[in-house]
Amino acid sequence: MGKHKGFLKYPRAKLPKRPIAERVRDWREVEGDLSPDKLRTQATRCMDCGVPFCHQGCPLGNYIPDWNDLVHRDEWREAIDRLHATNNFPEFTGRTCPAPCEEACVLNINDDPVTIKQIEKQLVDRAWAEGWIAPRPAGQRTGRRVAVVGSGPAGLACAQQLARAGHDVTVFERDDRPGGLLRYGIPDFKMEKGHIDRRVEQMIGEGVTFRTGVDVGRHLTVPDLRAQFDAVCLATGAQRPRDLPVPGRALNGVHFAMEFLTQQNQAVAGDPPDDQIHAGGKRVVVLGGGDTGADCLGTAIRQGAKEVMHFHYKPAPPESRGADQPWPWYPMILRDSTSHQEGGIRGWSVVATGFSGTETGRLTTMHCQRVDWVGGKMIELADGAFELPVDLALIAVGFDGPEPGPLFRDLGLEVRARIPSDARFATPVPGVFACGDARRGASLVVWAIWEGREAARAIDEHLMGRSELPTLPDRNPL
Repeated sequence: MGKHKGFLKYPRAKLPKRPIAERVRDWREVEGDLSPDKLRTQATRCMDCGVPFCHQGCPLGNYIPDWNDLVHRDEWREAIDRLHATNNFPEFTGRTCPAPCEEACVLNINDDPVTIKQIEKQLVDRAWAEGWIAPRPAGQRTGRRVAVVGSGPAGLACAQQLARAGHDVTVFERDDRPGGLLRYGIPDFKMEKGHIDRRVEQMIGEGVTFRTGVDVGRHLTVPDLRAQFDAVCLATGAQRPRDLPVPGRALNGVHFAMEFLTQQNQAVAGDPPDDQIHAGGKRVVVLGGGDTGADCLGTAIRQGAKEVMHFHYKPAPPESRGADQPWPWYPMILRDSTSHQEGGIRGWSVVATGFSGTETGRLTTMHCQRVDWVGGKMIELADGAFELPVDLALIAVGFDGPEPGPLFRDLGLEVRARIPSDARFATPVPGVFACGDARRGASLVVWAIWEGREAARAIDEHLMGRSELPTLPDRNPL
């Protein structure tokens, strides 16, 4: 594997990022590239472990040591084929995944792990630049028709796998462009949308039909859907935001995070909405400590916010893994996103208890309470109440599952936190399957791709009695 004991000779490279003063003035991607020679050196650090735990850390089971070795050997075309064997869209995961594979890297026991995510991203980017990625249409068509409702990473992966199995696939998307939350949830400074566009073009070349602006259940009725297709896959996502039911929630200036992020992505795409929620010149507070909250922080900074505060109701996690989070498990530790590096005030153990504003209904103040956590229970601190002047409050405290609507009602599906389905992705309705966040709850892009691939195999088996599509069973992820 690469250079013998390369992991002893070469340190992990510092991953390149554009200077903060430059990147906060535009919406282009923050992260840059290593030179090809430096990337090959990083691939050389892979240890060729007897038991490569990175396989288990990655939900897709990517053949990481294989393509690390091929990159080291300068066999890039063979490396991208190995990467594509398990991952339809490595340019998505190479930009948005938190890299559980790196946390599970054996080298991470007592050293810095291999730069798996960076190698993945640059490998697929080079493959596009060299023209190695092209449509792979099926050699024989089955004549079976499948509808995929939703075009996020799960729906795209499911559709591509089914098309390559020879089925006629139509993807329905209610937005004006395909991509789901990849398109309108993840800011361009994390992933520019041209990466989605060229994958869509590849899939069109493979026979996939995209119908955007179609809200299935409203614009296309369920009886018509069932009459036109032999099977249906629901990949609608889990976009129902969790609310914060406190006094003053209805004030003008209190919004869900996804409203804010979606509108900015539309503006970057050249379609700015009327009365866009904008942070320019405002005092902004972001409630919720996850990726969505960090994305709001970076977006508000780029819009020219006067001040941004980012609060989480739980205490700050430890800076390094403790005995209760041993390798190779993915540790819950303090992580700074690129947005946190750009500015803002980060606060912990702060709960929003209400909002107040002017007589005309405009937000001016957020009421807060500092808390402590004892034995897993939240306790309000005496004299811990305080107020902050705020012009814009963004709620990013999670998602409660798929958005309700006539699609689920008319299918006869009782959907709460997720779409009910069995281990083979089949819902209680014959011929209807589910995958992605809609099935498992809000999760990672890499898990959505796994769900889409596995659902495609289940649908293929349902239609044909057997399937030659690859499979990787769910395996108690690290």
